[in-house]
Formats: sequence, structure tokens, C-alpha cells
Amino acid sequence: MVSMKDKASQVILISFLFVFCSFIHTAFSQATKNSRVYPEIKKAEGKKEVKYFKGLEVLTGYGLAKLKSQQGNYQVIPLFIGFDYDLKPLVNKKYLTLPGLFQFVLEPFVSYVSSPNNNMEMGSNFLLKVGFLPETYRFQPYFKGGLGFLYMSQHTREQGSQFNFNEYAGLGAHFFLTKDLAFTFEYRFRHISNADIDKPNKGINTNFCIFGINKRF
Repeated sequence: MVSMKDKASQVILISFLFVFCSFIHTAFSQATKNSRVYPEIKKAEGKKEVKYFKGLEVLTGYGLAKLKSQQGNYQVIPLFIGFDYDLKPLVNKKYLTLPGLFQFVLEPFVSYVSSPNNNMEMGSNFLLKVGFLPETYRFQPYFKGGLGFLYMSQHTREQGSQFNFNEYAGLGAHFFLTKDLAFTFEYRFRHISNADIDKPNKGINTNFCIFGINKRF
């Protein structure tokens, strides 16, 4: 049974995540507005308006980890909401042109944990997505990796704390069904640890199979 203390912690963390992600999205949106070229400069130099916010992803799937402490498997069904921001305007110069994806992804998430007990995860990831083919292609493979944090309501013998950090690395691909709508398939590897905030800190390694849709703006 979930204690009142755990319920209070979950409410506080959900509120924090909502405020934090709203702040980040607002900050990027404001940066997009401020980065626009003034009309007179645009007319004189033929420059296009810079647009950083490029897409929204909704992803789900299945994750599996083997717990070392005989508790069984750690099984998780995630729901990721990814906000894609284009980084190419910051690095594309006269002698450096990146034809494929080069994006920062802000990715808050909530997950249902079905094993070893019914529980949940919630947190946010900060990822880099790098594409291998030009963005005009219907098929766009990519690498995605980065860091994040999460709160686990599941108590495990591997982790002394329920607040942990995670590292991601994976490969995926967008299959564009229309000009701006794509089906996404992705494999991810996730490592969870608490940076030795508490003991034990054995870590949990999870393999994810993920799919969903990507809306490009």
C-alpha cells in the first residue's frame, strides 16, 4: 500500500515536472521569437526566419530489465512526450552544413511498472538526436542519447533511493507517412543509478522497444 508520504512525494514531483517542463518550453519559444531576423535585415540579406521548435513526439513501448536481487524482472510501459528543438541554426556555418537531424529533445515521461509490483515512474529526459540522412528523405534513421532524472515508486534492492538519474542511448528511425507526420520506431538502452546519493546503488539496466508518432512543424 502506498503511504501518505509517498503520495505526497508523487504529487510534489508531478507538480515540479509540470512547472519545469512548461518553463523550458516557454524559454525555448521565447528564444525562437528573439532569434528571428529583423524584416529589414531579412530583406537586405535574404535570410529566412529562424525556427527552433520543430516537432512533437508521442512514444510508448515496452522495457525489460533483469533485477539482480531475485525480485524477478523489472517491466515498464512508458509514455514519452518529446519536444524537438532544431540546433542546426546554431552550428550551420559557411564551411559546416549538417544535412540530417540535429535536435535537442526535452522529454517528460510517465511509466507504468507492471513487475515486480504494480508501480510507476515519472521524470524527464534531456536528449540529443542526430540524423544520418537529409531531412527531405521519407526514411530518416537517427541516434538518440542523453541524460535525465526519474522518481520510482517501486522499491528495489538494487537502489537505496527512489529518486534516480538515468542515461539513455539508442537508435531509431522516422518513416514519414506525409510531409509532416511520421511513424517512429526506436530501440533504447537505459541505465539507472542515484550517483551514490544513497546505498545500495547497483543500478538497473533496461532495454526498450519503442514506437509512436512524430509531428513536424
